Amino acid sequence: MTNHQNFIDEIQQRYSYKKDKIVLGKGMLNGEVITETEVSISLKMMNRHGLIAGATGTGKTKSLQIIAEQLSLKGIPTLLMDIKGDLSGIAATGALDDERIQQRQALLNLPFQPMASPVELLSISHEPGLRLRATVEEFGPVLFSKILALNETQESIISIIFKYAKDQQLPLITLQDIRRVLQYVTDSKEGKAMLNETYGTISPASLGAILRKIVGLEQQGADQFFGQPSFDVNDLLQQKEGKGVVNIIRLTDIQAQPHLFSTFMLSLLTKVYTTFPEQGDADEPKLVIFIDEAHLMFKEASKALLNQIETMVKLIRSKGVGLFFVTQVPGDVPDGVLSQLGLKVQHALRGFTAKDRKEIQKAVENYPISTHYKADQLITELGIGEAFVTALDEKGIPTPLVHTHMRSPNSRMDILSANEITALVNTSTLVDKYLVDRKADSADELLKRKIELENNQPNNAPSTPKSSRKVREKDWTDNPMVRDVSRTATRKIIDWIMKLLTAALKGKK
Repeated sequence: MTNHQNFIDEIQQRYSYKKDKIVLGKGMLNGEVITETEVSISLKMMNRHGLIAGATGTGKTKSLQIIAEQLSLKGIPTLLMDIKGDLSGIAATGALDDERIQQRQALLNLPFQPMASPVELLSISHEPGLRLRATVEEFGPVLFSKILALNETQESIISIIFKYAKDQQLPLITLQDIRRVLQYVTDSKEGKAMLNETYGTISPASLGAILRKIVGLEQQGADQFFGQPSFDVNDLLQQKEGKGVVNIIRLTDIQAQPHLFSTFMLSLLTKVYTTFPEQGDADEPKLVIFIDEAHLMFKEASKALLNQIETMVKLIRSKGVGLFFVTQVPGDVPDGVLSQLGLKVQHALRGFTAKDRKEIQKAVENYPISTHYKADQLITELGIGEAFVTALDEKGIPTPLVHTHMRSPNSRMDILSANEITALVNTSTLVDKYLVDRKADSADELLKRKIELENNQPNNAPSTPKSSRKVREKDWTDNPMVRDVSRTATRKIIDWIMKLLTAALKGKK
């Protein structure tokens, strides 16, 4: 039996599944496409996460597009992070007369059916699309502290502030709300007294440090993200005419704001995890999330934040959610996360420098050993639209590494025009729900009115809360001089009473 036949038998056997699948392309050996070797992914394993990597211009974004539209055809919704702005074309039909596409599909012996996928455009900034927002309250004190990279003392202060705001019915919606609460308990006599009485004393220096961290987060544009209406992650699970909706978050204006990107991604994953019910090992995923330019998620994240992300990657698969990280080199993804990624689609890497060659060696070491390829050499010679692929079979066992000629997307391999984007946003079924800001009383508004009332009292003397009076009463009785006078008076009264009793007893005798 020839090596050629061995290759065909191995790929056919190991890439064969009992349940449903999506086809990525066909295997290659010695530079030749072997049409009998279909390379596919089991839908059952799509919640085991994945990696799409490769140098600029090698086709990794198109691989993302292929997987997303194939999932859509299976009725599975997806969420795509569009950092470069080149994914919107998935909403338009591909070109039937494109000779390059026709040649590729003919070579693969796969039909080409130009079609668009149903798309929702979303945004966390000023990009066109439905606005995704979250409230500070939804983050909670622990996650909010991790985002700000606070120390233990500062974390405990944030916990106190969240508790104080909840007890005083002060909704924390935006970053301005939590800033206002911090300032109120520091500067206002009433707020400071109530905080000290009920929750304990807080160092002004620590409060100042926290405020500076919040200002830094605002400068990265996070004030655009915090607000209402809060996004309902169940709206990511839409289907239209039997196809899963491809939700594309346009993020082209936050490439220079990695901290904001990390904040958004962690909040989104946390919300998905806490909202979706446990699904276990289903035959297909409920939602697949693709994080393009994934290095931005990890670039400036603190150690605590990275640990939180790693934990979320490990846990979220039980909710039927798959995560796919798209980046240039596997080294952009922390080892703790990389070890959780079952599917790998590796496009060409370039070994121009010593550092590049180390990255190549590291990437190759993450793949199953192949008897058909010299992987460390071939990985630098892969053509555009070619990739090394390894996945997990239905038993969770890694499939053989295979040099794959990827299929073409059915949708447009270019971006939408500005007019097409506007039309897509305006015809969204969710436009009325998310496009308009909702005004509601928050901590900022409530405390502003409270301060105005205090300042408008006669002689500008703020009313003294009961808690403040208790503080002063306690201080008065704790005065050492008062205690001495009280003890002296008590002794004299007791002596006088004893003399009266003695005299009365003598009179009876």
